[in-house]
Amino acid sequence: MPCESDKKRCLWCEGSDIYRAYHDEEWGIPCHDDTLLFEFLTLEGAQAGLTWLSILKRREGYRRIFSDFDARVVANLGDADVERIMGDPGIIRNRAKIKSAINNAARFLEIQAEFGSFDKYIWGFVGGKPIINNFHAGDSIPSETDISRAISKDLRKRGFSFVGPTICYAFMQAVGIVNDHYIECWTRSDAGRGSV
Repeated sequence: MPCESDKKRCLWCEGSDIYRAYHDEEWGIPCHDDTLLFEFLTLEGAQAGLTWLSILKRREGYRRIFSDFDARVVANLGDADVERIMGDPGIIRNRAKIKSAINNAARFLEIQAEFGSFDKYIWGFVGGKPIINNFHAGDSIPSETDISRAISKDLRKRGFSFVGPTICYAFMQAVGIVNDHYIECWTRSDAGRGSV
């Protein structure tokens, strides 16, 4: 692994230490942990219309209010909980997004019951293997693909909200279903980056 000062990264992450840490330690790494998958699905929905940095800065707040993204706990939150959460400055206080997270938790549990895990369901869209793209620094990366559109359509059919094709593609990138690290990025040659 190159030393810190020699690392070439994807250009989007160079604006802050939070972005760099997320880029280096999470983005694009295949994730098979249902709790983390639910976390990213929820956070990507919360990001709609905002910057990803604004969500990362509040990630601990989201973990706190959503019981470390325990889908069973989140699915059972009621109207009084929504009001309590709306008063919490540690998150983006958007009622529709909070209610969406609660609804999506219940739908997430339904998928787990049907498929055995959300991991099995979501990775089934790519045959269990990540898509490795070969973009160079400066190339335009798509905001949605046929697969993200298919995932979005199926999730919406199952009752999920805040899961449009662009949100689904960002989710795919976050959990390593697709790897959009530039070819020049140090992560592309790091053998130590495995699945979580």
